[in-house]
Amino acid sequence: MSANSPSSHGAPESPRHLPGHIAAALARAGSPSDSAGQSWEGRDLSGEGNPLHNFDNDNGLIDVKLAVAMDALIAGTGSEQGVHAALAQSRIYIAVVAQLAEGGLGEHGFTEEKEADMALVTLNAPDGRKALPVFSSVERLQAWHGEARPVAVYAPRAALSAVAEEAQMLVLDPGADFTFVLRRPGMWALAQQKEWTPSYLDEDLAVIVAQQAGAEEALASVRIAPGQGVGSRTAQGTSVPGGGSGPELRLEFTFQPGVDEATARACVSRIHSALAANADFAENVDSLEVSLKAGAPTQQGPSA
Repeated sequence: MSANSPSSHGAPESPRHLPGHIAAALARAGSPSDSAGQSWEGRDLSGEGNPLHNFDNDNGLIDVKLAVAMDALIAGTGSEQGVHAALAQSRIYIAVVAQLAEGGLGEHGFTEEKEADMALVTLNAPDGRKALPVFSSVERLQAWHGEARPVAVYAPRAALSAVAEEAQMLVLDPGADFTFVLRRPGMWALAQQKEWTPSYLDEDLAVIVAQQAGAEEALASVRIAPGQGVGSRTAQGTSVPGGGSGPELRLEFTFQPGVDEATARACVSRIHSALAANADFAENVDSLEVSLKAGAPTQQGPSA
C-alpha cells in the first residue's frame, strides 16, 4: 500500500454500522432535546469541561501538534513515535456516509419507505487487510470523499473504532500529499492510550530474538532493523522515513562460514516458528521480512 495516490489505498468496503459512541454523537446532532428529553433551549453548553462539546469552535483544520509531527517526519527530523505521540493528543475526523436501511411493514401492514442510516467507511488494503481511513482536517476528508460527513473524534477513540471494526491499521489522510499508515501495534497502543515503540527499535524484542537464536550453532549473529515497508513517499516522490504499511521488521541473519543454504533455511524456520509462538513478539510486530547472509570466510595467515 503506497502513500501517494487515493487508489493505492484499496477500494472502500461496504459501509459498516457505526460504533456506539459515534452513533450516539450523530443521533444527538440537531436534536431539540438531550437523551433525557430535556430541551437544549436556554442552556449554555460551551466552556471547558463539558463532555458533549470537546470541539467547541472547531475550525476543521489540522491539529497543530499533529501538523508539527508530520512536518518533522517528512523533513527527516521526526519519527513514527513522534507522530503517534501527537495523535494521542489530537482531534481527527472519521468519514461516515448515508446508506439506505431496509424498509418493512408498518404496524398497519403498509410498506414503509427506506430510511437513511449513517455508516462508517472502511478500506480494503491491497494485501486484503481492513483499514480505517481517518483525516487530519475536514478539507482532506472532503477531497477524498465528497459525500462523506466528517465526525470529529480524538484519535484514540478512532483507534478504538478501528479495533471494533476488526481493522488492522489506521490510514491517516489517504489521497493527500502525504499519507501516514499506523500499523496494527501502533494502532492498538493508541486505542489503549499507551506509548508506542516501533518493533525495529524495541530492545525487548531484540532480546527475545537473541534468546530464540542462541541455541543455533549455524548462526554467527542476528539483528533487528526497519523493514523495507516502514518508509513511504510523498505525492511528489520525496522519501519519508516512516508511515509505510510494511513489512515493518527486518531480521538479518548472518551465518557461520561454510553453512549451506538448506541448513540456513531450516535454522530460520525454527526461529520464525518460535517467535510466532511468543505472545510479546506476535503482539508487537505487524509484519516481518528476513535477510540471510553468509559469514565471511576466516582469514588464514601466511604459512611458515
